[in-house]
Amino acid sequence: MTTDKKPRDVVLVVDDSPETLSFLTDALEEAGVTVLVALDGRKALGLVEQITPDVILMDAVMPGMDGFETCRQLKRNSQFAQIPVIFMTGLSETEHIVKGFAAGGVDYVTKPIVADALIARMYAHLANARVAQSTRAALDATGRYLLAANRMGEVLWCTPQASRMLEAAFDGFSQPGFTLPPPAPVWLADRQGKAGQGADSVTVAADKPGLMFRIIPVGRIGPDEILLQLTEESGVSDDALLKQRLSLTAREAEVLLWVAGGKPNRDIAEILGLSPRTVDKHLEQIYAKLGVENRAAAAAVAVRTLNAR
Repeated sequence: MTTDKKPRDVVLVVDDSPETLSFLTDALEEAGVTVLVALDGRKALGLVEQITPDVILMDAVMPGMDGFETCRQLKRNSQFAQIPVIFMTGLSETEHIVKGFAAGGVDYVTKPIVADALIARMYAHLANARVAQSTRAALDATGRYLLAANRMGEVLWCTPQASRMLEAAFDGFSQPGFTLPPPAPVWLADRQGKAGQGADSVTVAADKPGLMFRIIPVGRIGPDEILLQLTEESGVSDDALLKQRLSLTAREAEVLLWVAGGKPNRDIAEILGLSPRTVDKHLEQIYAKLGVENRAAAAAVAVRTLNAR
């Protein structure tokens, strides 16, 4: 009789110090993870192209390409942008800590490193990354035109449908670090500065003459990660379609979309800025209006409605 074993987490340690590499390798292997090592930034980037790690422990100060630049280059590639990077360094000044977060790091630990504390923080960030990954997988499965961007308008990731739409509309979309065209970046920064109270949407022009897109905020899914819906200017958004065809309120349509995306009530409440009890009440109304008894049946109605547009 065989039992399924949980895959071992893969950690990439990037440091030019053999002593640090040896110390961390021993501690991590004892914790039950698979360890990859790289002595500098360029070797780390090459290694990631071959084997994608679950988390990266990055020395900030290294000869040649330092850890900050290595992290920035890693984050420009959407395939690897979501890998958590934890910086390790003896530099503890505020400016260096800020520089680490600005480069895309999720945490910053100072040397000498306490292995148990580092591993605990590593697993916390790994768990957060996996929650985000499962959210993206659920969104991909909805077939919706969704993307996430930071406050500067840089696209962090897209559902396959949005990716195809953007690729057809913008010549530079396939390049790393693609940024939404004006006035989207200013609009996003304005919404962030006003805690989401800026304009409800923004219209941008595609590279092809006459083609316009409307970008609509859906919710915030990270400290600097805003979930957006993309529609052609002449089209109808998914939530508006559900509202029209199923006789729902605007908020009920939003809740139903997230139910169709596989999100539990607690997550829907957080995304839409509601209490879980309010989400429950909206679902009761949705079930009554659709003539169904549970969320699975409601989700099926939503998917059929959207597919029949």
